[in-house]
Amino acid sequence: MPLDNKPIDVNRLGRIRVEIAPEPRTTQEGEQCRDRDGNPLWITSLSVRQPEGRRVDTIDVTTSGPPQGLTEGGEVKVTNLWANDWAFDGRSGTTYRADAITPVQGSGSGSAPAAPAAAPCGKSAGGDA
Repeated sequence: MPLDNKPIDVNRLGRIRVEIAPEPRTTQEGEQCRDRDGNPLWITSLSVRQPEGRRVDTIDVTTSGPPQGLTEGGEVKVTNLWANDWAFDGRSGTTYRADAITPVQGSGSGSAPAAPAAAPCGKSAGGDA
């Protein structure tokens, strides 16, 4: 099943905060998933507050290696965020992948996207693997 990779302009997202600290991304068998280079994958739940209005969305973002220095509720910068639409066995959803998630040390966020690495790992029960 091919993924439809779409870069996301994080500068348009508004404020991004950690909802759930990074955790290992695992298979249904409990083994930690790895990227094509063998690096362990981690998943972090982020809340995204739109610049206009009161809408807040929560997304789970996968990174290679554990993001460092993140605290729940802390504002973060997401580098090279991609959305990946998928469909499998009558289910569909969107997963998110980023090169890095780092604590905000000042103002400004985002950078030009680069192609994400493939993540050979099965879908989670919630579809956000």
